[in-house]
Amino acid sequence: MKSLVQFSLSHWPRWLLFCLLLAWLLPGCKARLDSSADYRPTFGAQPTSQVQQRPVRVGIHPLHNPALLFQRYGPIVERLNERIPQALFTLEASRNYQEFEDKLARRQLDIALPNPYQTLQAQEHGYRIFGKMGDDDMFRGLVLVRIDSDIHQPSQLRGRAISFPSATALAATMQPQLALHQQGLPFDSYEARYVGSQESSIMNVILGQTAAGATWPAPWQSFQQTHPEQARQLRVLLQTPPLVNNALMAKDDLPEPLLQAVADVLFTLHQDDAGQAMLAALPVSRFEPASASTYQPVQQFLDEYERQIRPLKKPEQQ
Repeated sequence: MKSLVQFSLSHWPRWLLFCLLLAWLLPGCKARLDSSADYRPTFGAQPTSQVQQRPVRVGIHPLHNPALLFQRYGPIVERLNERIPQALFTLEASRNYQEFEDKLARRQLDIALPNPYQTLQAQEHGYRIFGKMGDDDMFRGLVLVRIDSDIHQPSQLRGRAISFPSATALAATMQPQLALHQQGLPFDSYEARYVGSQESSIMNVILGQTAAGATWPAPWQSFQQTHPEQARQLRVLLQTPPLVNNALMAKDDLPEPLLQAVADVLFTLHQDDAGQAMLAALPVSRFEPASASTYQPVQQFLDEYERQIRPLKKPEQQ
């Protein structure tokens, strides 16, 4: 029988043998293909073995343009990520003051660095003060004019255009406007132009779009470092008395242990060389603890500002 089979197969055409082999193999291949047809690889946001990290959005008010803000504040946020592994901190920039204030009003930020006016407003949206930038003497307004300008007294700006970053910028708008008023230039005697950022306020003067521009020391020092030739075209016409520096605020639902960890990192930055370099880039010497009572002088200033300059509570004037 064995010899018969061998004889029979040996006399079959090769093409027929090949077809028989395919008929035997294909069903198995199809079964394997069908079993994997619905397979799709899945990817988690992080390995399942990792501890779940709480996202924490950090927002800085528009001290600088977004690129420069990330350059200056990015290393500090990275320090927070290194020291607080249970959270994932991300830095957010805002295109202008209004966008930043909208984020606070919608409670979209977990940690924020607003100016003192925005600080008082943010308390109404459920944010609490836990710290501030140091060096209050640096928180003052400056009014710049071109070095070749014939303007040497604030009263000489009567009827001229003055650029300001935003109607809600405290050091760079409200403080200069009150100081100008007190030195003989009433608010309604010049054209106030709100140009969106500190750099724009400075550049408007350089380009001759305005006769003067207001800012405050931190962005002015930064501008002098990054644009030295243009900065040399300007001089300071007026500087105001200082006020309380920018606040550190946390949304009221941020867990207390996490907030304490953030405070511990920020309040000790000045204690090592790397942290000192991060602070110097801002520039500020340290962050320090603060509370709502720290900002009582700001409320007193705003009351005086509203009496002498303009109301702040009307939306169309914000």
